Amino acid sequence: MGAAQSYTPSPQLFHAVADAMRTGIGRLRPEITVHEVSAPTRLAPFAFALAGGLTGDSADVATGRLVVLMDPDGQPAWQGTSRIVCYARAGIDAEIAADPLLAEVTWSWLGEALAAHGAQARVLGGTVTTTSSRRMGVLRAEGDTFDVELRCSWSPDWALEGTLPPEGTLAGTDGPAPPWNPADAIAQVLAFGDLLAAMAGLPPALSGVVPLPQRSA
Repeated sequence: MGAAQSYTPSPQLFHAVADAMRTGIGRLRPEITVHEVSAPTRLAPFAFALAGGLTGDSADVATGRLVVLMDPDGQPAWQGTSRIVCYARAGIDAEIAADPLLAEVTWSWLGEALAAHGAQARVLGGTVTTTSSRRMGVLRAEGDTFDVELRCSWSPDWALEGTLPPEGTLAGTDGPAPPWNPADAIAQVLAFGDLLAAMAGLPPALSGVVPLPQRSA
């Protein structure tokens, strides 16, 4: 077996991914609003971030953030040179918070959303956490609150293949660089939007995605 090929993302690829994700924002279902925000600067040489939630008065029902990290040197835990980090939170009712299957169902929303749009996710891992907040004193009348949070990350396929070096060749090889398709990045944004929709309890736009029941008023 020969040595593994070396793939090095360039600023050109990073900007291409960011531009494709901006395009993906315009293709989200109208109930979801996503916008570009400041990205973390200490996790990787290149970073791009989006924040999202529901449109209008229900904006705080479900919120989230999607961050793309790129490191030309690669990181062993990523098994490549790029990583997507996702955070999503939704307010839920007490009975839903007590459901022992909530963590598994929440995790399944991510997998269903990624699969529905063909968004590749290697080395996928994360946590699902249910939190409760009890209001005290003068705030007691407002009642307790419950939330479910999903924190996860995965490596997209372009971490290995979509490099676009200036000479059109892959580092360490003599052949042409494999083509990179902007649809790969757009799919990640669309999956993020569907994840937020499911966590907010919106009717699924995609078959197979079972949403969280909407929180009662």
